[in-house]
Order: sequence, then structure tokens, then C-alpha cells
Amino acid sequence: MNVTANIDSSRPVATLINVFTVAPERQQELVDLLTQATETTMKHQPGFICANFHASRDGQRVINYAQWESEEHYWAMRADPGARVHMEQAATIATDVQPRLFTVVSHHPRPSSA
Repeated sequence: MNVTANIDSSRPVATLINVFTVAPERQQELVDLLTQATETTMKHQPGFICANFHASRDGQRVINYAQWESEEHYWAMRADPGARVHMEQAATIATDVQPRLFTVVSHHPRPSSA
């Protein structure tokens, strides 16, 4: 995906960090599934902002960092049958799934004076 997270703690968005534990030989399969699910379903859900996927170098984790306009939008997506299909598929690949909503506080370096 070309959309990246713009971490802005002044904006009240719902930030999902979902940690998947996966067998190394299935890590890419999970990333591919999550990417495809985002393209076909998640990004069309009301309130969707962005999703990013991080594959650990040891092959044992995939982290999904996603943002939604509000917590209500996130929970509505979770209740949507089309989205649930993808979440259930991911759960069959991963050995553990730990989704959590977070409030984000971010710090950015000052722009350099050129």
C-alpha cells in the first residue's frame, strides 16, 4: 500500500496495533492476506484512515498498525461480516492475535535549520 500512517496525537483517532504471532514459513502469507483484505474491504469501510504492516526480521511476528476516524468506526468494522471473514482467515494463519486500541502521543524532531 502507498498510504502511510501520519502519527498526529492532536487528532483524536482510534489507533489499532494488532500483534500476530506466526510460524516463519507463514509470515509472508499473512502479510499478503492482510494487504489484500485492506485493498478489497478495509479501506472501503467508513472511517478507515490507513493500515501498515510490519514483518519482524525473525519471521515470527506481523504487526498491523491501523488508524480509524473514531473508536466507533473501528467497532463497526469489527461487526461487518465482510471484514470478519478476513479477520477469521488471519486467525487461521496466526497462532496468536492480540488487537488493542491505543491513544497515541508522538514526538517529532524539530526541522533542521538549513
